[in-house]
Amino acid sequence: MAGNELPQDALGGPLHGAAHEAPHEPPHAGADERAQWRALQGDVEGLADVAAERGRGLIDAARLQAQSYVEQRKSDAAQSVHDLAQTIRNSGRDLGDKPNVRAFFDSAADGLEQLGSSIERRSLGDFYSEAESIARRAPVAVAVGTFVAGLIAARFIKSSSLPPEAPDGDARDSFRA
Repeated sequence: MAGNELPQDALGGPLHGAAHEAPHEPPHAGADERAQWRALQGDVEGLADVAAERGRGLIDAARLQAQSYVEQRKSDAAQSVHDLAQTIRNSGRDLGDKPNVRAFFDSAADGLEQLGSSIERRSLGDFYSEAESIARRAPVAVAVGTFVAGLIAARFIKSSSLPPEAPDGDARDSFRA
């Protein structure tokens, strides 16, 4: 019998389709095998359903945790922008005798406060849609920006991984000819 075939009775009928068996006759070995096969199929289907349900539960839990994390980071970013706006506004107040410079600082602070409010209002989906829209409108600019960001990140990583410079006359000088 092949691995994925259901057992059939001697007349070629499918599972328990043998009408020739009388109720008083003991079941033959083929019927036992069919019953075991059906039980095994039921067990496997039940395990698959449980695994699928648990997988969906894990995915839902991960999604909720990621959304919570993003919302917290978004809130932190908005608060940082608001704090920066307040700092700029306070710096402009110190320049009371230069109204043009103070107006510049106030304008920058107003812009940052609007940005902070926008960050608070918008969802992650909104940010994603806007980033996708920008990428579709100006793919070259996005590619160049990504490249520049990569260069900056590489320089930062490289500079942070270098050991601190030793004073003159360190052990490396003894290896120079």
